[in-house]
Order: sequence, then structure tokens, then C-alpha cells
Amino acid sequence: MSFFVYILASRRNGTLYVGVTNDLARRMTEHKAKLIPGFTRQYGVSLLVYFETFESVLEARAREHTLKRWRRDWKLKLIEDLNPDWRDLTDELNTLAT
Repeated sequence: MSFFVYILASRRNGTLYVGVTNDLARRMTEHKAKLIPGFTRQYGVSLLVYFETFESVLEARAREHTLKRWRRDWKLKLIEDLNPDWRDLTDELNTLAT
């Protein structure tokens, strides 16, 4: 089983959210449909702009904790280094699953 740490954005350089899940495709469906009350629904944060994959939930949670403590400009650099156009990576999840 894989675990994912991901960063969502409301728009380029907008509000950011860092999360962890064992099913990123399902979780993105939940975020986009605004099914779960909370921060992402309240602030319209639903663009998947960055994610990492881990084999262990402990590693994933440790990385999530680290990223949540990072300064905003460090997170922006992390996103821009891998996804300079701030594309929504949700559609690419199907490619990873196959």
C-alpha cells in the first residue's frame, strides 16, 4: 500500500493545504466535491499542485508534519520546482494507478 503527502492550492500562489492519505484519487474526489467540512471546503482549496509517495504511513505522516511546519515560501518553491505552471495534477493520478 502507498501513502501520499499532497499539497492543494486555491489558485496559483493562493491558499495552501498539506494533507496525507492512502488513496489520493479518492481523497481528491472528496476535496473537489466539497464532501468533507473543514478548511479546504471553507477556503475553496481543491487544486492538486504537488504530491509525494511513501511506502509507510509513518514516513508519510512525518513528511506531512515537516511540510506543515515549513515557511510558505519554501512550500511555494517546492511546488514551482516540480510544477512551475501550477497545473492541477488530479488527472495524472489515473496514469499512476495503472
